[in-house]
Amino acid sequence: MTETAPVAPTAPVAVVTGASTGIGEATARRLRGEGWTVYAVARREDRLAALAEETGVIAAACDITVEAEVTALRDRVLAEQGRVDALLNISGGARGTDRVGDAKDEDWAWMYEVNVLGTMRLTRAFLPALRENGEGTVLNLTSLAAQRAYEGGGGYNAAKFAEHAMTEALRLEEVEHNLRVIEIAPGLVHTPEFSLNRLGGDAEAADRVYAGVEKPLTSDDVARVCVFAVTLPHHVDLDLVTIKPVAQAAPHKVIRR
Repeated sequence: MTETAPVAPTAPVAVVTGASTGIGEATARRLRGEGWTVYAVARREDRLAALAEETGVIAAACDITVEAEVTALRDRVLAEQGRVDALLNISGGARGTDRVGDAKDEDWAWMYEVNVLGTMRLTRAFLPALRENGEGTVLNLTSLAAQRAYEGGGGYNAAKFAEHAMTEALRLEEVEHNLRVIEIAPGLVHTPEFSLNRLGGDAEAADRVYAGVEKPLTSDDVARVCVFAVTLPHHVDLDLVTIKPVAQAAPHKVIRR
């Protein structure tokens, strides 16, 4: 009797947004390293192509602020894989450090569009497939700014508080579908672009955000936690995980040496 080789189980499928840089890129790398089929989602096609060549993720260029592109992404993933196991909404960002009295409409609108509406669009698009999966997971990356307001952070606080509230509502609404909903909320993370973008490309000002902090978090630190959370047995839900460097006791208290 001829023995046949065992059929390898199908790799779980993840969609990771914000994958062209920072935490999103690091998370896509780590999930792929764990053997997942990973759709790396971002706007910058050249960066996604380089990441795909290096790691084997699937490059999926998409602007999450455009409904038609989100729909096309969903249709592509389901046509190619037939299912999705985890959606990791890592995309987000901040613009400006103005106080509320000096707020710029365009900065606040952008932050709400990317952090809240973008996350909502992706989640809404993939929810039917995640429900059908029976053990689907949604992970939303919020921020310490979703828990504690600070001067000059009003717009980012407002967007991240909203994303936090949406995550809690989603958990309540989807528990009957056995959907696991995870929130990861990092504090001070030294990424290549977050502060640079927030401060209008001013590299010196961006460097001052981390000046004297011996060990701020890195993108990979946060990615480790994201990947750990989605690879735990499905009945284990890391409801809300706040991650800070030891040097950051609170948003307003950071030890600088």
